[in-house]
Amino acid sequence: MKKILMLFALCFSLYTVKAQSIIKDDAVDNQSQRMVFQQWDQNKFYPKAGFLSLNPYYWLVWGLFDPNYHKTDIRPLSASGQQTQRLALVATMNGIDNRYKLQSDTARNTALSQIASQSGLLSDADPLWLLYYKQQFNPLLNYSPVSILGGLSPQVSGKLVSEGLYGWYTGELDKLKGRLNGARSTDMDRGSRIMAYYRMLNEYKNLSSVWAIRTSTAQMTLDMAAHQQTLQKGSVSIPNWTPNSDVHIANKILQNAKY
Repeated sequence: MKKILMLFALCFSLYTVKAQSIIKDDAVDNQSQRMVFQQWDQNKFYPKAGFLSLNPYYWLVWGLFDPNYHKTDIRPLSASGQQTQRLALVATMNGIDNRYKLQSDTARNTALSQIASQSGLLSDADPLWLLYYKQQFNPLLNYSPVSILGGLSPQVSGKLVSEGLYGWYTGELDKLKGRLNGARSTDMDRGSRIMAYYRMLNEYKNLSSVWAIRTSTAQMTLDMAAHQQTLQKGSVSIPNWTPNSDVHIANKILQNAKY
């Protein structure tokens, strides 16, 4: 009896499994597509209105539930959906952020370039200073008594020192050197710094010219004093003069003249 009951139950379960089938409802499929992004086709709303809109199922589903439902596209990822608008807003905000970042980077780079061009700490790295002004100002920045008086005779050096010309010259060099170091260490515009170099280089050249004139004048003064002492002692030998001496001198001048 038990075996008969078990066999009957097995047959009933097999019949039940075989009776099940896959249900495919187009209305459900279309609604699932409408709720995301795929379509909002008016022809895929089921049930339809039918002839003269007399389909009762249409009125039960759409007429009583929400007659305007199928007229408004509520897909979140549609062209005008809320999620699409949020994504567009996020993209717009990202673009604005990128522009702000670009502007801030540009302002940062501009500030760094201005600091680099104006900072006195970086003035020695200026290309124009390295290529030209450093060599021109080297005698001023590294002058010493040997570099100033080294090429002069002891008599001329002593005369310049005793008369105070050496002290005056070194004092002017000290003042000009201080101004130059101030222009190199002070924060200022690169153009203003270069113009300061230009003006001080002209001043240094003028000062060097005055010093050269003073040294040559001191040498001439010593030579004239030596000749004067020689004349006073009467030790100057005067060569014998003849009338032909003047002719010889004139011919020599004419030969050496440059036309």
